[in-house]
Amino acid sequence: MPAPCGTLERCLRGELRPEYFLANIEESEAKIHAWVEVAPRPSGLGPLSGVPFGAKDIFETAGMATEYGSPLFAGRQGTADAALISRLCALDAQLLGKTHTTAFAYYDPAPTRNPKAPGRTPGGSSSGSAAAVAAHMAAFTLGTQTQGSILRPASFCGVCGFKPTFGTLPRDGALPFAPSLDTAGFFTETARDMQLLWCALGNPAAEAPPLRAIVPSSGFDAYEPMTLALAAAIERLTAAGWHIRSAALPEPFDEAPGAVTLVNRYEGARTHEALWRARGPAIGANLAALVEQGLAIPEEDYRGALAALARARESMEMFFERWPFVLTPAAPGRAPKGYASTGNPRMNAPWTGIGVPAIAIPMPVDGPPLGLQLTAARGRDASLIAAAVLAGRAL
Repeated sequence: MPAPCGTLERCLRGELRPEYFLANIEESEAKIHAWVEVAPRPSGLGPLSGVPFGAKDIFETAGMATEYGSPLFAGRQGTADAALISRLCALDAQLLGKTHTTAFAYYDPAPTRNPKAPGRTPGGSSSGSAAAVAAHMAAFTLGTQTQGSILRPASFCGVCGFKPTFGTLPRDGALPFAPSLDTAGFFTETARDMQLLWCALGNPAAEAPPLRAIVPSSGFDAYEPMTLALAAAIERLTAAGWHIRSAALPEPFDEAPGAVTLVNRYEGARTHEALWRARGPAIGANLAALVEQGLAIPEEDYRGALAALARARESMEMFFERWPFVLTPAAPGRAPKGYASTGNPRMNAPWTGIGVPAIAIPMPVDGPPLGLQLTAARGRDASLIAAAVLAGRAL
């Protein structure tokens, strides 16, 4: 049986129009709170004509709310479009509006609720972007990831999230956090939708990739619902022709989790230092704590963490030559109950730290969503998306 079409593919086929998404916003926004502002722009007849999208509210948008998820900037409007917004609008995708983010894209939660798991967090920091796609309020949305802010919400909300190779998509006009890690990316309903979007941006489609993958034997421990879902997914993929084995990742990779945490704190503290000194805890309790901790980190330790990530990156480049893909959980488990936490990014952060592409796709489960994460070598984004399409069909 062919996989069901996602909303982006249906838009390109002319089966869905923007009015469909606006009707869903009108019906569900009052309980989901995915949007800061909905103000659809007109669009033309280019490659993405009729495909409506939302942008995380750290991307500048001319004449539209750009508030960074903070009451300190309530009512602020952007004066120019971020580079990625301009690129999409040049393809005649229709910008519907701005989606909620956690405050300054850190851990202080947004008001967004999870459409697929009521009573549980949608994740963060790209909370509204993940929820908007899950609730069919947009065909795709923009997110950003500094540790796990695309892949984790995708897992929690049961959608596809893609973080490309570091530096592939422009971040000009997006609020920085930790510039050595910050990466722009997308949410779509399916991996096939992501492939169509990626190709519309001018990227060539990959040929069928070699279906060979490693499941790390350590370092990615998850809770029981996730481990059971992962085991079932591996069984289905194997039946569909994938060659999957368990093995240890290269030893230098073991340094990546701690190193990315340190770099995030060091750079994030300096990015937000001036605002913290001016406004203190009003920037958000979690972010204020990060700034205090990060400013205390010696530069020598920061340089050491960058060197550790470089070693991990080099070792994984060689590893990916033998095994094209690595499969892991996209989050430790289901979305945590309540809204005080946006979840733990530890499944995603090491891959962000070494700059490789990573994608999350939903696994078939009963109850709250769970996502499978696939990663590949730097620059092999199209091959990774193609593998995710095949994996999604097998699952």
